[in-house]
Amino acid sequence: MKKLLVLSAVLSLTTTLAWADSTLEAANDRLQHAGEVLHQVMAPPDKGIPEEVLDHAKCIAVVPHMIKGGFVFGAEGGRGVATCRTAGGKWSAPAFFAITGGSWGLQIGVEGVDLIMIIQSDRGMQHLLSSKFQIGGDASASAGPVGRHASADTDWKLNSEILTYSRSKGAFAGLTLNGAVVHRDDDAMKAVYGPGVTIHNVLAGTVPPPPAAHPFLGAVVGAKAQARAAGE
Repeated sequence: MKKLLVLSAVLSLTTTLAWADSTLEAANDRLQHAGEVLHQVMAPPDKGIPEEVLDHAKCIAVVPHMIKGGFVFGAEGGRGVATCRTAGGKWSAPAFFAITGGSWGLQIGVEGVDLIMIIQSDRGMQHLLSSKFQIGGDASASAGPVGRHASADTDWKLNSEILTYSRSKGAFAGLTLNGAVVHRDDDAMKAVYGPGVTIHNVLAGTVPPPPAAHPFLGAVVGAKAQARAAGE
């Protein structure tokens, strides 16, 4: 009996360690892909996120290869990373979240979609710091402007807390995500930062970024330079 208990404990520990390793690896892959997505969407001139939008951003969230499926009313789901400006003006360590639900309108088949969300206001940032919020319900959202410069009017600043963008099959454009629910990814947060670390701690800048986050944060900083170069 004692041997069986020891064996059971060893197997349980082995399974737990294997789960933690796979979750950490998946989180690191997410960071890498998110950085690649942001760099790639900013690369073509006249087709990226305008410099004015990036200047105004409180937080930037990226969901690489989000899956959307269904027909008239579909359900989307994906896992992403987000970073926010700290009080010192730098970008915070990334927090991990998931996005589910909502309606995409007419859809046929299943396709991979890269999603970018620009959080523009302090209120939108507070929603991101919370454990869960609904786009279009708790936080207003609209399709963001694309190109060298945002339009001269300030509608894109005043009307929505979140600007949303998507890239599908090479095309990059604003996207409406009303009805989607954003909530924290507890498994990834624990795998990367350990137990007891909250999204609020991470996005407020009190937690140092892990080494795997440096390429993503570099892409966030580099997006501004890419936008400025496109506007010249």
